[in-house]
Amino acid sequence: MFRLLGLLGGLAAVTDLGTGAAPDESLRRCVLAARLARVAGCDDEAVREVVYVSLLQHLGCTAYAHELARIWGDDVATNRFAFLMNEADPRDIWRVWAPGMAEATGRSRMRVLASTLRSVREVNANAPAATCDVAREAARRFGLPESVQNCLGHTVSMWNGKGYPKVSGPGIPLSTRLMHVSSVAVLFLLHAGTDAALAEVRRRSGSYLEPELADLFLAHGEELLSDVETMDAYPTVLDSEPDPVFMVSEPELEAVARTFGDLADLKSPRLRGHSSAVGELAAAATSVLGLHDDIDDVRVAGYLHDIGRVAISSRIWDKTEPLSATELDQTRLHPYHSERVLARVPMFAGVAALAGQHHERCDGSGYHRGLTGDRMPMAARVLAVADAYRTSMEERPGRPAATAAVAAQQLNDEARAGCLDGDAVQAVLEAAGHEHRARRVRPAGLTERQVEVLRLVAHGLSNREIADRLVISRRTAENHVQDLYTKIGVSTRAAAAMFAMEHGLAGAEVR
Repeated sequence: MFRLLGLLGGLAAVTDLGTGAAPDESLRRCVLAARLARVAGCDDEAVREVVYVSLLQHLGCTAYAHELARIWGDDVATNRFAFLMNEADPRDIWRVWAPGMAEATGRSRMRVLASTLRSVREVNANAPAATCDVAREAARRFGLPESVQNCLGHTVSMWNGKGYPKVSGPGIPLSTRLMHVSSVAVLFLLHAGTDAALAEVRRRSGSYLEPELADLFLAHGEELLSDVETMDAYPTVLDSEPDPVFMVSEPELEAVARTFGDLADLKSPRLRGHSSAVGELAAAATSVLGLHDDIDDVRVAGYLHDIGRVAISSRIWDKTEPLSATELDQTRLHPYHSERVLARVPMFAGVAALAGQHHERCDGSGYHRGLTGDRMPMAARVLAVADAYRTSMEERPGRPAATAAVAAQQLNDEARAGCLDGDAVQAVLEAAGHEHRARRVRPAGLTERQVEVLRLVAHGLSNREIADRLVISRRTAENHVQDLYTKIGVSTRAAAAMFAMEHGLAGAEVR
């Protein structure tokens, strides 16, 4: 059994990435909301509800990401400056929204304003409903109570009735109202300090915020906020949940992971269903290889491997033209973001590294660390192949989806080139329903490419000659040879030749 809040508390960093929030903003908001609920006289059951509602406030942040990026150029920045702007004060459009978005997107203020005037009606008609629906559905899939689901369905409501859904005042659930006050306070605390937090709660009282709760917060604000910015937020959140705490089983943990993967896939219409498909395929391929102890971790890593995408604007994921060097660098950071989020969740200790390696390649040409195959466990190599296979079969900007046969051929070509692990490729293809091909069991776990290099080394070819024979650079050939030495535990060509002869790998003719 696992503690649900521990799981969600770590994964909530995904929503911080998707809204451009300060580190641990969701956790700090959650702590403050629980404190405010206590001051307001709430009992344990109500405090528990507030904890989950506040932690998951921005669970639907990817629901309208594609459309926001299309309109303003950056959905992450759009979310951030929409929160910083007070909708009840038209002056904030000029003071906060236009300059902030112009700086974030490189557009002129006039272009930002023009886009806003042209699209605000469309956005207001669709974005709030999408955000609330996705948040409510995700909470249902987490197994949270209906009361929490209902509160998250009122995330963008306003005390004055101008939000969504069209309810006002006490018609908004109490936990949502407490969350709203805490959200504004923590947002501005981390943005500009305690004075700004108090001032903004006061300014939004009566429009976005309930006046009585705003006044209650202002009366205790400095005390409530005293350590919010400096606390170790994750354990403090766990301490905020009253007993009995919510627990989840292994299958429920996987359901939470799959849900977060689905939320990440909302970043672009072309990504939808990718994460769950990778998780299932990678797990099946791991089973084919007989790595039964790794199956659960590989499945969860597959579900979560792309959660780091939410940190990067949907405009980049949707772009049909070639990416600039800066944009390419941003995309190559998404495995890093995935790994960093997962590394903070204790129950995902074995998953974080796998997810972070899904774009690594056996020849060192991948990212974000440029690992070679000998530094990647087989489970990570399988996940990388499963991701590559599914990506090839899905439409992407600038190219159609490949057929299963073409996708299989691409994997085999990359295995022959030493980019992907040959055994992992065959396992993924078998799991995907392609014709079974018996995999040779090679000593020391050597890949097809490494066996090929070993034969050339055993026949006395130099690194330059190996490079010419395999049509690769000399540097790549040197890397292959060094990786081979590491894998078979030798340091000289003579010892490598002895290994090849011992295992019957030196007899093939070298032309």
